[in-house]
Formats: sequence, structure tokens, C-alpha cells
Amino acid sequence: MYKTMDRIHVPPVGPVDLPLSLLEMGCSGRFELITHPVPDQPLPPQSTLPHGLPPISLNLETEVEKQFLRDPAWLPIHDTDFAFQKFLEVTQRKVDVESLLSCTSSPLHSGLSVLRDPTTGMLLDFTEVLFENTDLSAKNSLSLQRQPGPPSESLRGSNTNYPFLPGGMEELTLDQIKKKTELEEEIDFENDLLKVPPGLKAGMDFTNRDARTAKVEVNLMSLLSTLEICDLQPEEEEKEEGKQTKEAARLPRTNSLEDLDIKDVVPSSSPPETGKEEKAKPRENPEEKKKWAIPVDITAPCEDFYKRIPNPAFKWPFELDTFQKQAVLRLEAHDSVFVAAHTSAGKTVVAEYAIALSQKHMTRTIYTSPIKALSNQKFRDFKTTFGDVGLLTGDVQLSPESSCLIMTTEILRSMLYNGSEVIRDLEWVIFDEVHYINDADRGVVWEEVLIMLPDHVSIILLSATVPNALEFSEWIGRIKKRHIYVISTTKRPVPLEHHLYTGNSTKTQREMFLLVDAAGNFLTKGYYAAVDAKKERTSKHAQSFGSKNTSQNTSASQDRAVWLTLLHFLSQRQQTPVVAFTFSRTRCDENARSLDSMDLTSSVEKAEIHSFFQKSLSRLRGGDRQLPQILLMRDLLKRGIAVHHSGILPILKEVIEMLFSRGLVKVLFATETFAMGVNMPARTVVFDNIRKHDGTGFRNLLPGEYIQMAGRAGRRGLDATGTVIILCKSGVHEMADLHVMMMGKPTVLQSQFRLTYTMILNLLRVEALRVTDMMRRSFSESHRDTQAQEARISQLRKTLASLPSLDAEDQLSDILPYYHAVTELRSTTDALQRAVLESVNGLKALSVGRVVVVNNKQHLNALGVILQVSSDAVNRTFTALIICEKGNEEGGGRGDDDGAFVHLYNTALFVPEGPCSHTVQKLKLRDVSAITVKTLKVIPDRIIDNYNKRQQPRFRHDPPGQAISTATQELLRLAEANPGGVATLDPVNDLQLKSVEVVEGSMRLRALQDGLRAFSCVHSPSFAEQFARVKERMAVQDELDRLLFLVSDQSLTLLPEYHQRIKVLRSLQYVDDGGAVQLKGRVACQISSHELLLTELLFENVLSPLAPEESAALLSCLVFAQNTQVEPHITGALKEAVDRVLSVAQRIGELQRDCGLPQTAEEFVGQLKFGLTEVVYCWARGMPFAEIAQLTDVQEGTVVRCIQRLDEVLKEVRQAARIVGDSVLGSKMERASLSIRRDIVFTASLYTH
Repeated sequence: MYKTMDRIHVPPVGPVDLPLSLLEMGCSGRFELITHPVPDQPLPPQSTLPHGLPPISLNLETEVEKQFLRDPAWLPIHDTDFAFQKFLEVTQRKVDVESLLSCTSSPLHSGLSVLRDPTTGMLLDFTEVLFENTDLSAKNSLSLQRQPGPPSESLRGSNTNYPFLPGGMEELTLDQIKKKTELEEEIDFENDLLKVPPGLKAGMDFTNRDARTAKVEVNLMSLLSTLEICDLQPEEEEKEEGKQTKEAARLPRTNSLEDLDIKDVVPSSSPPETGKEEKAKPRENPEEKKKWAIPVDITAPCEDFYKRIPNPAFKWPFELDTFQKQAVLRLEAHDSVFVAAHTSAGKTVVAEYAIALSQKHMTRTIYTSPIKALSNQKFRDFKTTFGDVGLLTGDVQLSPESSCLIMTTEILRSMLYNGSEVIRDLEWVIFDEVHYINDADRGVVWEEVLIMLPDHVSIILLSATVPNALEFSEWIGRIKKRHIYVISTTKRPVPLEHHLYTGNSTKTQREMFLLVDAAGNFLTKGYYAAVDAKKERTSKHAQSFGSKNTSQNTSASQDRAVWLTLLHFLSQRQQTPVVAFTFSRTRCDENARSLDSMDLTSSVEKAEIHSFFQKSLSRLRGGDRQLPQILLMRDLLKRGIAVHHSGILPILKEVIEMLFSRGLVKVLFATETFAMGVNMPARTVVFDNIRKHDGTGFRNLLPGEYIQMAGRAGRRGLDATGTVIILCKSGVHEMADLHVMMMGKPTVLQSQFRLTYTMILNLLRVEALRVTDMMRRSFSESHRDTQAQEARISQLRKTLASLPSLDAEDQLSDILPYYHAVTELRSTTDALQRAVLESVNGLKALSVGRVVVVNNKQHLNALGVILQVSSDAVNRTFTALIICEKGNEEGGGRGDDDGAFVHLYNTALFVPEGPCSHTVQKLKLRDVSAITVKTLKVIPDRIIDNYNKRQQPRFRHDPPGQAISTATQELLRLAEANPGGVATLDPVNDLQLKSVEVVEGSMRLRALQDGLRAFSCVHSPSFAEQFARVKERMAVQDELDRLLFLVSDQSLTLLPEYHQRIKVLRSLQYVDDGGAVQLKGRVACQISSHELLLTELLFENVLSPLAPEESAALLSCLVFAQNTQVEPHITGALKEAVDRVLSVAQRIGELQRDCGLPQTAEEFVGQLKFGLTEVVYCWARGMPFAEIAQLTDVQEGTVVRCIQRLDEVLKEVRQAARIVGDSVLGSKMERASLSIRRDIVFTASLYTH
């Protein structure tokens, strides 16, 4: 700079120079000329700014001095004393104690609000408004009013944050507030106020004198009432006013804002109305129970769609189906919807509209899917449609600030628990493939997310067709307190035709038989034709003597013949692309390899495949491009054949999917995962088999699985019908199996809700959320209809209050204990009788001719003889001849009063006073109160026929037959001979029932029977009437108790398990006795699976002595779940660590067992598979992938997936180490993570860029 413009040296001021000076006025750039300076005074300052002109550049000297001389951090490490002395000479240290205290600035308590002219909108004025809830933060409140946290935590939240209040939980918080603790007391601010303080003579006067004068508004009513012209029912007004004050008083008494949801605060100018509405709600009679799920009729066409939505948020190039229009209308109304339709019916339209709406409203949408691959595909699809789309999966995070975020459900769950700020702006959450809630491992995540979503978020559920969509939506509606509109359609845009194929050679290649036509009719004709075609081929010998090879399995050469024939046939008929579903990975590979002679692509297609393949794999390092799997797949792909299963490398899978959707892959051998959500329709679907192994054993495909896979056939707009073919390789499948599979109902949505330690700890962190609330809201408890039950409880309470009171004086004083004794006696007898009947000896004893003692409404201790025993084991009845008084044959003698249970304490047998008559009746088990030791010889058929004959009017007066009168006489003789009671068969001694229950029961029975004689109430004259009252009262009380139990937490199915898990957490010191989460618990919250084991390993320092790559290898046992044949070779340190892990796991397993959890320690330890330790160790040390694949029999794709998931575990451990404060371990995990994140394992997905 100086080179170009040398300084001009001005000579000093001489006498000729004018005394002029310039003064800069402020910063505006104006100058004043000063002409008359005071003599002998220097010129005034050149600026009016208090500190002179601002410096234009940093003063280097002071900077250097500040950095190098005054800052002790720059002191040399050697010879410190000397340096320090020098340092003290240079600098004067200012002691600043306050710098040690950091204090966040307190939040502003007021802000400015704008006053506008209501008509023109002009700004008139600003007023200061006081803020409420300035003390709320993410660490102490569930409210949406709390302040946002630091930006670094806005996306994923933090594990010390509270979640936002889940929708539908409000009513509990108000109840908790009303329930007072012992320390609180009810203060009545109106009456009984203390007026004179201690020690003073006079006090306050609280009478409400000036309240009336404060009323400013004068309305007609008030004038009339002051004039007292007419009496305008002042009570009514008082009530209203009382309500108003009550309502107003109720608003402020809450812990935080969510209890006064914003919606309530706005209309607070007219609280009586809201009060009225709330009072009116419970009055709806319980019969018309509130339905939360509303089925939408999709048969009626939607005529006025374009009128109702003149400018939609999103337009499609095609006309929407009715169900799509209905869904869009519901979305416009901001309602939640459940759309159940077949794959390819166009459910994505609903998701797209929601995303478009949220972009229009400037809100956000989260789209969750069960599988990472599906998330990647959706990301690509939506990115091309909307542009503003982000992706969050375990290892990828792309543009997280977008308005539409695609993520896996697990990530959304952790965002909800950790109170992520994204939730504030959320308008929609779209759950795709909701039928995944049936997944035993991960289904619980869906339920947690649905329960935890706040109130302002609307829910869109997309699912394959499920039979119980209404029930599921009803559950969501009930826990969220909002209507869910259910739109389900079974219509397929492209109908399917199902065939059986029996061909296996050129001669028989046309043997394809239609089994289910496009209209959905099952054609048995086709089935029998297939059976015949198959039969013709089996040799005459096999037909007559049965074939040698009856098993389902066929040899590889037979398979190859079938596939060659079929594919030849299909490509002739232009039925490609074909997806061939095979339920084993090895079978997939073998089938594809066996088609070495087949070529299905033209030369143009070959070139296209080649260039696409090369371009896609250009990202891989040289060595990785030569992997055997990649070379093999390249050859297959060129001929139009491909394989798709979990053992294939992820990048190859994506190449195959993309080529398939372009129609370049003609035959794809795939496992079931290909049908899960990946929207890749084909023209034809072939089933290699209809049996699959589901982890426990072989079984037929379920209708839901079959429909899901068969639904891949038929491309919308390209094919008129989709073709589904089932191969009959060894024989034709059973018709019944096929019928169930094709025509059966798909699987119902079932709750897989289970408690996990992470869930428990996450909810215990937050006082306001209880684990029991989560359990009560789960789908597994959806049968609990708490509202209806509570309505019934209040009804029963009223009934109880209205019942007449009991007269428990003198003799009747022990009537209640008597009632309890009698009910216990009754239940004990019932249990014993059931045991007798279920036993062999008991049934032998209760055979024809056995004399029994009968007690029911009609008979009291009457003897009877059994004539017939029904064969129905569930409600077994006994036809018996019973003696009775003359005239009491029809019953009604004792009336309806069986309430007194007289026979329980009076064992005297019935002896008729007048002539003895008889009746033949069917007895239930409870009518037989004792089995005697006597038997009679009777002729049952004669007795029954004779009795039935004499029931007809014209034979009514005939004398009884010989058989009957003999039997009656015998019974009467027995009764007269033993008036005190006949000896009865004892279940234990005579019938040889030795089980603990029976022995204890019969002992209890004796004790109770002896005890009954001591009660005095039975001798009271009014006993019967009073006992009936007790019975009625107790019946109501019992039902009330039952309902109270059902509404309470005690009836939750998972409650015992919850207590057991809490016990485990207490003994491991994750929570203290008060249920507060301790440090260990806070660490476990960070970890998504195997949380106890990982936390224990952290706290026992198992990972500390290991090198980074060893710790990665050790932790691979948590993510790998297969059995391997190859024994890994590992270092000594690793061996030791493996043993330690196993011993920790054993300890946790045993502790869980001791606390009552059903899982055995062996099962718990068995979850850990160490098969990949060597592979991961070598990979982390930099060995190329090709060599690693040689170390194990696990397929490449599985290895890659495992290492990817391991990276997520390492991240979690790093977080956890940070919480504990173990920075060494944290950085070690970071190094381990870096060492495995390389090459083919972590190539970015082709879908995401």
C-alpha cells in the first residue's frame, strides 16, 4: 500500500497557516468548520464520539501482548518457575472470582405486544405484556410452552429432556392435582376465615360489602332485579356465577400449561359454556358409547370433491380413486386417517398429499417406515416430488432441517422420549406398513410412538388390508381422544389370477391350471386337472404301489428342469418380469446359478445393464469391485437374472432393485423381505413353495403373507391382470391348504406390546408420566373401556346408596360374616364338584343307579337316583328320579328363595309329610350336593318313558309304572332310615383324588360346615328377608369391586412383570427405592437394545483394557443373531473379555430369574452370538473385504448389515461413556467407529444422492 501512495510530509504549522479545524458530528458524516480556536489551547478533538474514532484495524501490538505475554497458557512446560517469575513481571493479574461462576441469564419476563386498528390494521401502539411460564424448560416441564433448548439438541433432543405431553394423557394430571398429599389442606377462602391475628385486638373484616358496587355493567336484568319488579329466579343466576368463579379458580391451580391446554385458555371469557359442555358429556347414555373410529363409505362416489377442494395442495396427473379422494378430504379437515388397502392400490397418494399440505402450512411431516431400505427408497421418491425432504436413519442424516423427514420408527421414538424440538412444528406423522406392528421384536415401538405423540400431531396410518382396522383405530382414537377415519378398500387396481403349474419338460410346459380367477372364485376344476396331469406322469408302478419319493423335497436337477421349463414358457408368453419367491437364501442362489444356459436380454439391454452396473459400483475401491458375489451377480444380471435376499451386499441389492424397476431384470429370485413395502411390481409372481421356516419350524404361508407377496403381480397401467403361479414340483399341494391360503382372512393386527428396560427408565425420568399409563394405553389393553366402566361404577354407587339399610341387631348381628362364610362354602363346593367330575373315579361314581342328594330351587336335601348322564363334557347334565311331596312335582313349592342356602347347615334328609310323589329332572352339577355310598338297581329307559308318557294330558292320572314305584319306595326307605343324612363319598378317601387343591378344599369344606352351625342369625324370624337384602347388596358391591379393579392399575396384564423389572433395576441400582433414576439408569436410557448388559459392561470396565478394534469385535455379539459353523480365532485379551461378557450376562440372567421374570439365564446368555468377532476384529484392523468373507460362512450382506448396526451400538456406547465422564472410553469408541466405517460396508446408498 505504501509503495503506491508515499506519505506526504506536511511541514509543522507556521504563522501563515489559518487556525482552522474540522469537527465530525456524530457518525452521520457531517463536518463543522471551527475557525476561532482559543489561543494556547490545542485544537479541540476531531470527533464528538466519546471514545474518539473507532479503530479501523486491530492493534497488533496489544493483540500479541495479550496472547503471548499475558496468557498463562503460553508458559513453557519446562523451567516453569523462571518463566512464571518473568510472566509476573510482564503482567498484572487481575483476580476475577466471578469468572468462575457461570450463570445463565434469567429469561425475559415481559415482551412487547402490538395494538392495531381493528378495521385498517394500522399499528397504533405497543404495550408491554408480562409473560407467563418463563420458568418452564425442557428439564422440568412437558408443556409446549417451555423454552426451546440449545440448537445442538433441537433435532434428536437430549436424554435429560422431558418429552412433550403425550396426547390424551391430560385427564390424569388434573386428577393427580386434585388428590391432595397429607401436607396439603383444603382452604376455604369464603367461610371460617381466621379474622384476628394472635396478640391483636381487632382484625380483618372479610364480609363481601363492596363486591356489588364494583359491578360496572348495568344491564336490564340487574335493573329489574334491583327494582324487584318480578322474581327472576335468582338461584339460577347464583349458580351460573358460582360456576364462573369455580371455573376461573380452577384454571390457575395446575402444575404447568398442558393442563390448561391452550384451547381452554382462549374462550375463558365465557367459561360457563365450557363448563356446561363438560357436564353434559358424561350424561350420554352408555348404550350409545362414543365411537372413536369412523368407517368411511367408499362405495359412494365423491361428486363434489373439486368443489370442496378448489385448489388442492398437490395435483396428480391421474384421476384419484374414491378412497383416495375421501382420504384427501379428511386430511384437508386435519383429521387422522387409517388407510388399509392392497399394495399398489395407491396409498402413497395420501402420504404425498399430507406432505404437500404441511409444506403449504409451513409445518413439518415425519414419514416413518419399518425398514431402512424402504426409508431410502421413499427418500428418493419424495425428493424428486417435493425437493424439501430429509432422511434420518441410524447411520445417515441428510438435510434434517427439511419440512418432510423420513426416518425409521426407532428414531422417532427416541426423538419423542428426548423431547426433540422438531415435534413442536409437527403436523402429520405418517406410519407406513402399519401391519408391521405384528412383528414380535419391533412391534412394541409402533405402540410406544403412537402413545407418546402429542395432541397437536395428526396421524396417518397406511397398512395392507387387515380384518380389524376398525378395532385398531378405535384403540388409537380412544388413547388420543380424537376421531380416526377408517378407509379400507379390498379392490385391486390390477386383479390377480392364481395358477398351479405342473410342467417340468418341453412336452409338459403348457401345464398351467387356473385355480382362482380374476373375480376371486376358487375353481376346483383347475385343481383336479392339475392333480390328473401330475398323476399321468408318475409311472404305473408308482401309481399302484405308491411312489418312492413322497417327500416335499426335490433334487436340484428336478428343480432346474421345472424352472427352465417355466421361464421358457413365460418368456414366450411375454409374462416377464417375474419375481420368484423362495423361502431360503441358499435355494435362491442355487436356482439362479442353475439357469446358466438361459439368456433373457437383448443386446441393447445388455449394454444398458453393463453401463448402469459399472456406474453404480464406480464408488467402490478396486479390490471391492472384484468380490466374488459382485462378479457372479454381474454375469447373472447381464442375462436378466438376479437374486435378492439379506445375504446380498446392500449396494448390489439397490442396483438390482433399480434395474428391476426399469424392467431390465427379467427373473428375480427373492425371499419374503422383497415383498415388504418395497414397491416393485412385476407381471408374474411365482411361488417356489408354499411352506416356510419361521424360526421355530416349517409351516404353510399365512393368508396375509401370501396376499402380500402375490400382490406384487400386476403393474398398474401396464397389465390387465397379474399372474400368480404356484409350482407343484413333487406333488400338488392339498386343496384345503391352498384354499385357506388364497381365500383366508389376512392376519389381524395384534399387540406385541412388552415392557423394555429402556421404556421403563425413560418414563421414570419424568415424574408426570407413569409406566402404568403407558401399559394402560397399549393395544394389548385395548379391551379396557375405562369410560364406560367409570360410568357404570358411578351408576352402581348410586344403586348402593339407594338400597335399604341392613338390620344387624341382636340375633342378626352376624349376618354379614354368615354371608361370607356361605359364599366361600359355595365356591369351595363348586370347585370340589368340578374336580370330582373331571376325574375318572368321579365319573364312575356318578353313573346310572347312584343315589345322590339334590338341592335346588325345588328340592331341599331330597334323595334322587341317576338315570342318565349326558355325553357333553362341558355342561354335563344328569337325568334323575327325585322324591318330593305330592303336589310339588312341577316345582315352585319353595318359590324362588334359594337365597338362604338352608341345606348348607341342615343336613337332615327330606322325608315327605304326606304321600310320597316323584319327579324326573335334568340336574346340573351344582344341584347335586352330595354323592352317597348307596346305589339302586334301576331300569332307566322304562322309568323315563313311563314318566314322559304320564306328562301327556290324557295319561296324566295313570298310576306310575312298576319300575318307578320300586325306585321311589327304595329312596323313601333310605331317607326314613337315615334322617340325619346318608354317608357320602369323600373325594379324597373314596374317590382317590389326591391333588393338593382337592385335599385342601375338602378340609376347608369340613371346617366351614362345622362353623356354620355356630351362627345365630339363622334362627331369627326375619332371617330370610334380611339375607335376601344382604345378598342383593353384596351382588352390587361385588360388581362394583370388580369394575374398580378393572379400572385400577392392578388389573393390567403386564403389572406383575413391571414390578419384577423394577426389582431387577433396583437390585442393579439403576433406580433407587423411591423410583428415581440413578446414573446407571441415565446411561441405560441412551441404549436401545441389550441396555442392561451394555451398561454393566461399562460400569465394570470390561471395555477399558481392550484396544479399539477389540472392543468393536466384542460388541459385535449384540448385533449378530445367527449361528455359525466356523469357530472364530481371536486374541487372548478378546477371549478373556468374551468370558467376562458371558459371566455378566449370566449374572443378569440369574437376577432376572430370581426377580420372577420367565426368561431363563441360559436363554438370556444364548442371545449373544460371538460368531463374527474375528471378522469384525480383522475388518477394524484394515483387512480388505474379500479376505474377510473367507473367514466365515456368514453371507456378505449379513456381515455388512452387522457392521453397520455395530456402528450404531458404538455411537450409543460413546454417548454413554460421555455421561459417565469416561472420556478415554469415549474417544476409544470413536476410534473404533472410525476404523470400521470404510469401503464397501459404508458406501452411501444409491437412493440418497
